[in-house]
Amino acid sequence: MTMQLPDLPSDYYLRNFRTAMDWVATRYGDLLGEDESTFLAGFAQLPEPSQALLVRLVMRKGPHFRLSRLSYVEIGDIRTAAAALLDNGWLKNNHPLSIAEVCSLLRRHELVEHFAEKVPHRSIAKSELVVLLKMPCTAEQPLADWCPALTDTVLTLTVGDCCDRLRLMFFGNLNQDWSEFVLADLGVFRYEQVAFCSASRGFDCRQDVDDYLHLFRCREAFDNGEDVNAVLERVSGFQSANRQLRLRHHKLLFRMAQHLERSQDCEMALGLYRISAFPGARQRCVRVLEKLERFDEAWELVRNALEAPESDSERQLMLRAQTRLAGKLGKPRPPRVPTPTHGVLELVLARPDVGSVEYAVREHLAQPEAPVYYVENTLINGLFGLLFWDAIFAPLPGAFFHPFQAAPADLLDSDFRARRQALFAKGFAALEDGSHATQIRRAFREKCGIQSPFVFWGALDDALLDLALECLPARQLSACFHRLLDDIKANRSGMPDLIQFWPAEQRYRMIEVKGPGDRLQDNQRRWLAFCAVHDIPVDVCQVRWAGA
Repeated sequence: MTMQLPDLPSDYYLRNFRTAMDWVATRYGDLLGEDESTFLAGFAQLPEPSQALLVRLVMRKGPHFRLSRLSYVEIGDIRTAAAALLDNGWLKNNHPLSIAEVCSLLRRHELVEHFAEKVPHRSIAKSELVVLLKMPCTAEQPLADWCPALTDTVLTLTVGDCCDRLRLMFFGNLNQDWSEFVLADLGVFRYEQVAFCSASRGFDCRQDVDDYLHLFRCREAFDNGEDVNAVLERVSGFQSANRQLRLRHHKLLFRMAQHLERSQDCEMALGLYRISAFPGARQRCVRVLEKLERFDEAWELVRNALEAPESDSERQLMLRAQTRLAGKLGKPRPPRVPTPTHGVLELVLARPDVGSVEYAVREHLAQPEAPVYYVENTLINGLFGLLFWDAIFAPLPGAFFHPFQAAPADLLDSDFRARRQALFAKGFAALEDGSHATQIRRAFREKCGIQSPFVFWGALDDALLDLALECLPARQLSACFHRLLDDIKANRSGMPDLIQFWPAEQRYRMIEVKGPGDRLQDNQRRWLAFCAVHDIPVDVCQVRWAGA
């Protein structure tokens, strides 16, 4: 059934932008620079059509726009609306353009017409024409100088960076944009209404905003192919008291090191891995040292890592490295880690015309008295998210600071659990006294459809919820939930694909499906080992296609 979306007023986007600007002015007044303060004051004084045009352009991909292609019924005459913006200097109508920018603004036939002397034949493809024009045309000049016969104007938005900074202050990141308002207005996304105070915000000082933007531009430059050394020079000496910004910096170093490693520049990659504190950097150091045949250094690093591994994932990888290095260095091989015990299913099935191997196994195993669901990571995560809803969305300082957050800002921080210890303790107490089922069902009813980092609403329904709460022992749920909290980022994936219930016997089994040529991934192996320790029934199902 198609969801009926509400009709929005024609100026919905302007109302939303005003709301965001008022929010920023109220909560971040002490962080605003002269440019932002001038913009906020000036925007409020603009005629409404000029405000609307500016917001329309801010929300579009720019910064250059052809006047002939701008048409909005609620704004009316675009030239009139643009006049006040031109007076403020927020738009320009004679901004110098590169030939690449001209090519992006003009259609193929226009390029052929206005650059006829450089076009070998009129049927040339636009991609070829762009390459042809870029070589001799290196200057930047207004569109009127590039194409004197073209009766059109290009409007260039000059306050894009200022609006990006204001958007960053509002959302606390640049991954979200103004469309969040629209999706919420339409009811496509719903967010938990957390009662945070006016002092709660994503940045506490101006320097944090500047640092975020600096790192964002550096990452953008790296992603766009800028030389690694040039980007490194821009982030050299970066320091911040903000933990999240330090993590962003270390992640950028890690990504550049990966690029260098793939490019066989192992020495430089090693140097970056060593100064990056991003998860996984130490393990990559070991691998690069192995490539460089510096086995003694790698051995010492593995030994130190195993004394205090940063995660189960690192411990798993370091144990493998230890075995490899022992052979190269002539050291005694460490004891083999026992393979966790689990059931094994071997099936020969007809290859389905549509659908994945998991669905084929589900259909094969399902019985009226023993239904099978394809849940993968959604069931355990969903039950966790429902039981601990109040803990996850607790209005703690620094966790929530705008109304479009699907998760607390500190979800992956090392102290996420400790900050909410009492609330998590209540949930685990409910598992002990058996009241968890009532709490989970109530949250499922009351919070249905609200964005959550754990609950995937399309994967849950009343029937699955009832079967899970009837058949999954509370002690095993408790163990799974503790494991999730130990390392949310790593442990909310890798769970078995299917679950089968025998409600008459109040039992179940999980099933990890592997098609022909497929093998267990590391995070799946860790979950299987965990299931073995806690007596959670799980089978690994190996599938072969009939006649293959």
